Amino acid sequence: MSTANPKMVFIGGAGNMAGAVIGGLVASGYPADQITATGRDRDKLNAFAESHGVAISDDNVAAIVDADVIVLSVKPQVMRELCEGLKPHLVDRSPLIITFAAGIPLAAYHRWMGMHLPIVRAMPNTPALVQTGVTGLYADSKVTGEQKELAGRIVDAVGISYWVEEERGIDQVIAVAGSAPAYFFQFMEAMIDAASAGGLARADAERLVLQTALGAAKLAVASDVDVAQLKRNVMSPGGTTERAVQRFEKGGLPQLVADAMRDCEERATEMAKELDR
Repeated sequence: MSTANPKMVFIGGAGNMAGAVIGGLVASGYPADQITATGRDRDKLNAFAESHGVAISDDNVAAIVDADVIVLSVKPQVMRELCEGLKPHLVDRSPLIITFAAGIPLAAYHRWMGMHLPIVRAMPNTPALVQTGVTGLYADSKVTGEQKELAGRIVDAVGISYWVEEERGIDQVIAVAGSAPAYFFQFMEAMIDAASAGGLARADAERLVLQTALGAAKLAVASDVDVAQLKRNVMSPGGTTERAVQRFEKGGLPQLVADAMRDCEERATEMAKELDR
């Protein structure tokens, strides 16, 4: 790395996820003049530069010329075209590559960009947009300890990170964190629907459910006991909470959750095979 604050280029940097990471880095004190965001929409790039103070470019090749870190934040369907376009300009260089795309294995990136490159797969989730994300990370032997530390530093700007030792571990992270916000949203939606059907104004139901979800998560994070005990702490024998929890258990909620997470992990594995071409 050339400096204590390496030059970073975020391809697709004005998008939601990369934009959140850039915003988190700048807010944490990373020099904005060491970050470049690229994209096709010039108006969007200009607005992004104005709000974050970073450099912008609509030319990916020109942007990566002296980059120490290249973050790929584009849709999986266009990743191969992007990587193959960058490959001729990386033949004699080895910047750290970090990819935010789901489902594409490292072997595909090496075929598309070059076997010599150090590449980290990063799987952030959408709470990163509000600096409370979880990012799964995987690197092969080409990535140095210093580069791993830097990759963790980048994604920790929007939450916490978790390294997996085998690439298949990324699929497990997707099931437990990457896709998991949708599980909680669905549960909240079901509660809001039920409260509305029971006569509570929908706006009031939504406010109560969301605040309770926020409070429960904050309590769990702050507590020194596990969530099973926190659940028991809310329950009184023969009381209202116990009755509701018993209904969840009789309805098979624990097994349903386990099955859904397994389906999610299996689909992640299928996607890797589909995109590894």
